[in-house]
Amino acid sequence: MHIDVLTIFPQMFEIMSSLSILKRAIDKGLVSLRLHNIRDFTHDRHKTVDDYPYGGGPGMVMKPEPIFETVEAIQAEMTQEERDKTPVILLSPQGRLFTQQVAQEMAHHKRLILICGHYEGVDERVREHLATEEISIGDYVLTGGELPAMVVIDAVTRLIPGVLGSEESPRDESHSGGLLEYPQYTRPPVYRGWAVPEVLLSGNHGEIARWRREQAIRRTKERRPELLAQKQLSADEKKALERLLNTTK
Repeated sequence: MHIDVLTIFPQMFEIMSSLSILKRAIDKGLVSLRLHNIRDFTHDRHKTVDDYPYGGGPGMVMKPEPIFETVEAIQAEMTQEERDKTPVILLSPQGRLFTQQVAQEMAHHKRLILICGHYEGVDERVREHLATEEISIGDYVLTGGELPAMVVIDAVTRLIPGVLGSEESPRDESHSGGLLEYPQYTRPPVYRGWAVPEVLLSGNHGEIARWRREQAIRRTKERRPELLAQKQLSADEKKALERLLNTTK
């Protein structure tokens, strides 16, 4: 996957791309990341990317010209088919809520273009005529789109086959299957008198899988019951939920 990021603060991404899983993915050739400074596509000596809003009001609004021209420069290097298949995503508090399911959708694309807004937002013509989708990482407002873009990049790239050490890793994580993840333990088996559940030390993989399934359902029911209400449970998950309900009566 190749990701293009439009930003006025490209340096914010340099540390992210030089550490941890994303760096390993880049080194393996599984992911490539290119940063585009929107200021490079301005046409005045001050490299102005924002201006006062028409109609008055507080703050500044990002101008459409440099954003359009940056995206068009990226698309000029692509075939028509690539342009048609590459989402142009505006990070915005007004966008579709970013979830694990959305990350999975995005991970199937070969290329993404992410636009990081700033100030009071971007000129509406960017939303109407350039972006193919808007994404929000939550119902709150940040200073700019850089942090949301990093969240999207991290969540999406780790779903690309070969990026994580184990292909099984993303499958059992919280939200991947509509449930929160079961509890995890490692050595030592007893710490300050708190013991690891015996079933995890038993070597019985069937019982371990059953315990983990029940714990995932229990944790979801206790902490995020709305997720459990939305999920289409499998036959085994329905049985686990019934057992849980019976033990809590």
